[in-house]
Amino acid sequence: MFNLKQLGWNNFFENEFESYKRQGFSAGRIAIENKTNYLVYTEAGEATGECSGKLMFATEDNSDLPKAGDWVAVSLYDNNEKAVIHEVVNRHTKLSRKSPDKKVSEQVIAANIDIVFIVQALDDNFNINRLERYLTAVYQSGAKPVVVLNKSDLCPDVETKISKVKKIKDELDVVAVSAVDKTGISNLYQYISEGVTIAFIGSSGVGKSTLINLLLGEEHFKTNAIRESDSRGKHTTTHRELVLLPDGGMLIDTPGMRGFLMWSSQSSLNKTFDEFGEFAVECHFKDCTHIHETGCAVLQALNDGLIEEERYRNYLKLHKEVKYLETKTDKFAELEEKRKWKNIHKEIKRYFKDKDK
Repeated sequence: MFNLKQLGWNNFFENEFESYKRQGFSAGRIAIENKTNYLVYTEAGEATGECSGKLMFATEDNSDLPKAGDWVAVSLYDNNEKAVIHEVVNRHTKLSRKSPDKKVSEQVIAANIDIVFIVQALDDNFNINRLERYLTAVYQSGAKPVVVLNKSDLCPDVETKISKVKKIKDELDVVAVSAVDKTGISNLYQYISEGVTIAFIGSSGVGKSTLINLLLGEEHFKTNAIRESDSRGKHTTTHRELVLLPDGGMLIDTPGMRGFLMWSSQSSLNKTFDEFGEFAVECHFKDCTHIHETGCAVLQALNDGLIEEERYRNYLKLHKEVKYLETKTDKFAELEEKRKWKNIHKEIKRYFKDKDK
């Protein structure tokens, strides 16, 4: 059995669940999303859940189906060991990326998270451009980012790397740790408390699963050694899973992601590159691309050395992705709307045709 507050239940979800409560549904939280079913935590214990036909039919996008961390309205049966999932409760936060396939669609990595540990390794994996990409996604999610620099035992200049991260945003929380000799692990506990959900993200080989196993005090997630030649590892986590920590709080591990395509807005990009926004307001043109326009304050700041060239290049790359995504999603939404109404008109015609028989 589980205590809902232990699982992260709070006033926000209490209010959002009120209508489902009146219908007699129970609240559950998605721990694991499998291909055909889910592991759901409820006050009655663990249950194997499946989406109702109504939910599947009414859901137009896969991102609206239950994901790890989601709260759902369920009806329990078979001695509370099975559940029918009727609705996904409105999310408080969600961490997303563009799906890795060619389709322009959202892939929800984790829902209702409070803090995201962005893990980078202090070896050849350390990459400021990638970190800026992750940060933008976390700001979009609504969760708090914490940068975790693992493998400090392999790095002779840890403070230099921390300074590079702080250049992105001085107020960023940065924790240097070593999963091998356990240095700095205790500093992670300041973010962990009952009801708080933390997600781990990072590329393969950074040691996410090893860090989580240390926090759990057991070998819950499989770990693999990485290649010394290029500091790359295999995906040791194959699915997203919410697990409870022994001293309170919850963790969601995610598969290592070689690519993290943006599913973000300009506002979240501005949070990562806040100095660009400060200069951009002084640009001569409101729709300035900051590439070639006369009177561009961002280009002037770049020429004056107030913006680093590498940071400028990465901003343009992410800015281009965001603008491309906005264009594509608008067109996709328009096509989906047309398709929906086309089907509705077909149903109406079919209804009157059957009625006249």
